[in-house]
Amino acid sequence: MSKVRLTSNQYGKAENRLMRVYRDSERHELRDLNVTSQLWGDFETAHTKGDNEHVVATDTQKNTVFAKAKELGVSSPEQFLMGLADHFTSSFDWVTGGRWEAEEYGWSRINDHNHSFYKSAPEVRTAVFTRDGDKDTLISGFNGLTVLKTTESGFVGYPKDKYTTLPETEDRILATDIATRWIYNTTDLDFEAVYRRVKEIILDSFTDHFSHALQHTLYQMGEKVIEAVPEIDEIRFSCPNKHHFLYDIERFGLENPNEVFIVADRPYGLIEATFTRDGVDENKDAWAQIAGFC
Repeated sequence: MSKVRLTSNQYGKAENRLMRVYRDSERHELRDLNVTSQLWGDFETAHTKGDNEHVVATDTQKNTVFAKAKELGVSSPEQFLMGLADHFTSSFDWVTGGRWEAEEYGWSRINDHNHSFYKSAPEVRTAVFTRDGDKDTLISGFNGLTVLKTTESGFVGYPKDKYTTLPETEDRILATDIATRWIYNTTDLDFEAVYRRVKEIILDSFTDHFSHALQHTLYQMGEKVIEAVPEIDEIRFSCPNKHHFLYDIERFGLENPNEVFIVADRPYGLIEATFTRDGVDENKDAWAQIAGFC
């Protein structure tokens, strides 16, 4: 008898780089995605006996991604992932669910040209859809959105010991790369409109208050999203503090009233938090499908 048993497992084809071009008129549209497909189900004998009877080849999964881009279209990353889930769980009896993930890269028209574009979105849009039997979970978000404000931020009142060298300040640069994901409580919605709304709220929230710390700003962002978007019960942030330190030019006989900074790329503070609608429990099982915090 073996002393080992197979527990959780998944497999599939990762990072299928897909571009879908719509040529229905002279004015073309495009969606640029990086799609991963991973299946859950009865794959035990593939591991324990080398029996591939239930193994839907990863090459088949790759081909399905591209075929479904034509058959289903790509109106949103979320819609496309749910379509992949429907296909795999209905086509193979032993596939009980899976994890489908997409990153989307934004493009804009060059001078409003009909078929010429430049890569324009400052952020990478993300979506993860999981199906476990009859339980579906959809998480959307974005990462890499760099924001900065030159004032209305400070950091004071923190504990100090013999290792503390950071001086308190009531006026500093606050900058970060926003990575965020949120969990939907429904899939019956306009994903494009909600995505634009959440991004708008987050950017507005970054600007509209005096920030006493990056933690304070993340709370403002999360609170406003939860209050304004009823389809979202939970939102998570992972944001580095992109430090800008005053550079000592007084030694050269020059004043520096918060004008010249050295940008330190590392080490950096890393602030992470989850905000959940009151009365809703944090969905830790859903977050377990996300690598890292966010």
